[in-house]
Amino acid sequence: MGNLITLVGFLVIIFLNMFEPASSASHPIEWSLGKDYSSLATGKPYAVGDTIVFNYGAGHTVDEVSESDYKSCTLGNAISSDSSGTTSIALKTSGPRYFICGIPGHCTGGMKLSVTVAKASSGGSGDGTTDKTTPAQGGTTPSEGKKASPSASATAVLKPLDSLVVTCVVALLYAFALS
Repeated sequence: MGNLITLVGFLVIIFLNMFEPASSASHPIEWSLGKDYSSLATGKPYAVGDTIVFNYGAGHTVDEVSESDYKSCTLGNAISSDSSGTTSIALKTSGPRYFICGIPGHCTGGMKLSVTVAKASSGGSGDGTTDKTTPAQGGTTPSEGKKASPSASATAVLKPLDSLVVTCVVALLYAFALS
């Protein structure tokens, strides 16, 4: 009977370990004139499930725009716009995202940010490169010839499968020990 209680205890511990929540990151951005957003964003990994949080004072907006509007700082065609002072952008899909300040002169003054969001399942673009942010000046910065490493989100997705395998192995070992 003691072995059965021990087995149940181990199985409960392993089972509870399976339900660790998926990791996601919050990326705070101080959104104002006079900042260099290319250096702020360079090398930061963004993955599906992450959130970008823009913090800014009155007189600014966060507009999500198309690539062409981003490059030319064209105002008035925003996909979405917010001027609340704290704008949270949930990164739900992979690919490039473009943000500018919609106040005239601010985008051309450098208030623009472009990020490339990696797929959560692989942590990379799938082509052997690691997805990174795109500097505000334009152009992409993938690491050439480097293998993509799994993101925290991808690792969390694998965790239940690993725990299930361990649970099965432990259950089999105890079944043999009890027989």
